[in-house]
Amino acid sequence: MMGPVPIRDPDDEGLTIQERYEAFHKRHPEVLVQLVAFTFEVYRKGFQHYGIRTIWERMRWHFQIDKDQGEEFKLNDHYVSRYARRIMQDYPELDGFFEIRRLRRK
Repeated sequence: MMGPVPIRDPDDEGLTIQERYEAFHKRHPEVLVQLVAFTFEVYRKGFQHYGIRTIWERMRWHFQIDKDQGEEFKLNDHYVSRYARRIMQDYPELDGFFEIRRLRRK
């Protein structure tokens, strides 16, 4: 199990959101694994569409409370849409499961 994610990682200074997301994912691949598991749990219940933010908040609970990583474990809201896109790309049966908007490239 990896340790808590710092509130602000100095290595991420000056990077774009996409670059920070990629760095975060590389440091914490367990986030995508768990997000996919929660998404498929919803999908298997028969939902055709669902809100990624609802699952994202469940992720916070999962890591901070269930996994006892506490307040220091942070999931940046800027990464939500990137994870949604990644899941729908990696799992064709989930294509269109999340509503997404145009990406901001900051």
